[in-house]
Amino acid sequence: VSPWDIALCATGTAVAGENALVLAVLFYTPSLRAPMFLLIGSLALADLLAGLGLVANFAVRYVLRPPSEAAELGAAGLLLAAFSASVCSLLAITVDRYLSLYNALTYHSERTLGFTCAMVLLMWLLCLGVGLLPLLGWNCLRDQSACSILRPVTKDNAAVLAVTFLLLFALMMQLYLQICKIAFRHAQQIAVQHQFIATAQATSTRKGLSTLSLILGTFALCWIPFAIYSLVADSSYPVVYTYSLALPATCNSLINPIIYAFRNPDIQKSLWLACCGCIPSTFSSRPRTSSDV
Repeated sequence: VSPWDIALCATGTAVAGENALVLAVLFYTPSLRAPMFLLIGSLALADLLAGLGLVANFAVRYVLRPPSEAAELGAAGLLLAAFSASVCSLLAITVDRYLSLYNALTYHSERTLGFTCAMVLLMWLLCLGVGLLPLLGWNCLRDQSACSILRPVTKDNAAVLAVTFLLLFALMMQLYLQICKIAFRHAQQIAVQHQFIATAQATSTRKGLSTLSLILGTFALCWIPFAIYSLVADSSYPVVYTYSLALPATCNSLINPIIYAFRNPDIQKSLWLACCGCIPSTFSSRPRTSSDV
């Protein structure tokens, strides 16, 4: 048994458990029903399925005897659908944050829960379609020379997925740059109107920008090397390179709950209430501002 596969399986187990906790908190807390939390739930569900996909891939490779092509393609499809939904959910959260600042006055009336549910459902249908592609012919089981590093996906198809991912990342980065501009403008306007809270507003803006840096930096470090490697490499490259780049990419699903869920004050309150039945007196109840992005 490859130690890399053991590491991926262990990571998948941790990812599934962590994101299951996020989903449980969102499901059992009636107050967490806003569109923002629906998007966080979509991200948690996608990462949960990604973790289960890693475990299923390990089981297909080492437990299932005799090996089954249908099981291998199914596990690959689950991973494709889950990671596609994870990236798309991250993009949806980015768009939601941008709209909450750009259309601050009409955001809550326009972004209804029903509209967000419809968009999330459409996104998931698209990602499930991507997951079905290996079963519909996007595979190299009949021609091993055409395999990419993402076996059983072919090299050409892996290149299409990698280019699509890089374009989505570029869109996310552009949106976050716009968020920074809007947040700075809001902070300056508030500081002019209420000079006595200028220092607090500057602190809030710095905190928001550090959050953006954390989001983009983590996402880029985890996924960009693997996406670029998928463009240039094929199945003839040493497998250790694939594993060493795939493991950080899967760890992004382990980090997502920390960035998007556990740092949220409302979810923190629910976790404290679920774990110990109380909220610490030191817990900050300061409302979020537009600069918190």
